Parts: sequence; C-alpha cells; structure tokens
Amino acid sequence: MADKRLTIVKEKYKIADLKILMTTYHKETMKRAIPYRSDEQWDENEADGVIDLGQEFYEKTYEKFREYGNYTTIEYMYTGALFNRILLKYDGCMLHSSAIVVDGYAYLFSADSGTGKSTHTELWLKHFGDRAYIINDDKPALRCIEGQWYVYGTPWSGKHDISKNIQVKLGGIVFLERSEENWINEISPKEAFALFFRQTVRKLKTEEKMDLALKNVENVLVSNPIYRMGCNISDEAVVTAYEKIRRI
Repeated sequence: MADKRLTIVKEKYKIADLKILMTTYHKETMKRAIPYRSDEQWDENEADGVIDLGQEFYEKTYEKFREYGNYTTIEYMYTGALFNRILLKYDGCMLHSSAIVVDGYAYLFSADSGTGKSTHTELWLKHFGDRAYIINDDKPALRCIEGQWYVYGTPWSGKHDISKNIQVKLGGIVFLERSEENWINEISPKEAFALFFRQTVRKLKTEEKMDLALKNVENVLVSNPIYRMGCNISDEAVVTAYEKIRRI
C-alpha cells in the first residue's frame, strides 16, 4: 500500500542560481531540498519558478501509475520534471547523469539506469581521493551564463541523495556503455544529440518548451567536448577517461 502521509512544506529555495518557490507534500522530497533553502530575502512574486503540483495531482497520478511505487517517488519524479521546464527558460536543462568534480571542473557521466555511471564515478573518488567529489548523482542542472556552461547540484539526487548546492564549470560530458575493454572517443554534436536527449526530460507539453529544450541541448553540445566511452569496473577505466577529458 502506498504511503500518502502528508508533510506539506512551502519554502523558498535557490537551485541552479534560480529563485524557486516549492511546496512539497511528502517528507523525503522536503528533506532532500533542505540544503537548497534560500538564505536571501525575497518576495514570493519574485520567484523565477513555482513548483506546487498539489496533493490532488499526486492522488490522480498514483492511481494512474501505480508502478512508480509510492507518493514519494511520484513527487520526486514530477517536481524534478517541473524544475527542468523552469530551467529551460534560463538557458539550462537537467541531464540524467553522475557529476564528479576534479580540480575545479565537473565531468558528467550519463547512461541508462543500471549501466554503472555511479559505479564509475565511485572509482574516480577512490582514484583521486580528496581531489574529487560528487556534485550530484542523478540529475545535475546545466546552465549557460555569459557564454560559460556550469553544473549545479539539485535536490533530485538519486537513491543515495548525493549532491552539493554549488556551481562548478563544466569540463565535459561522457556517455557510458559497458565494455570488457576501456576506450573513449570524442563525438560530434550530431552524434551526441540523440544520446543527450534520451537522458533529459522529454515530456514537454508545449511547442515553445520543446523548442527551448532543443535549443539548449544544441547549445551545450556545440559548446563543450562530448565523449562516448566503453568501460569496465577498474582503475584503468578512470585513467583512460581522465587522460582524454581533463581540462587542466
């Protein structure tokens, strides 16, 4: 039976340098969002975006999509999707990926669920020690500000809730696949487009939002190095990737 106990919390947040007014109805989403509460004073009408789907929405969605499991999972999925739609208006988008920072640059490793992107970034943590940390382990935000692409942590941070509420320059994006041998190649924006679009929020209700999504995806792909990598679970995989993609 689904857990639908309510913990309704309306708060002001700062996510990806955007003022977000979000109401959460289930405790887990609220807990994940605590590090993103805004320290600034601003009126609600100054919000860059509002996230409040309402309990009735969650009731109807649960009845329609019981396979999602429970209300907490539904809220996590739909609030994240709504934040992505807000982000589109501010030269950004989210990417289903594990984002690791080494020496001041964030590198995103993206793949279908179960491929091993989090396992790969864990190997980076072991290899680099204090030089590395995870900024977000599920859905980091990407934004272009004055021509520079940045990566941000978000409350939508995977089953282990690993995220940091900070901004880091984007170093590159790697699309992973399993392989017995380790290899990595830079790919063109055209080749990368389908891989990227598959791992971002695609259910957009208006033509305007779809146009924004396409524009932002194209922008990030033409402005940054994009790679395709086959890897196994070894330290050699880390070395192979880093030697190819490092920015310094």
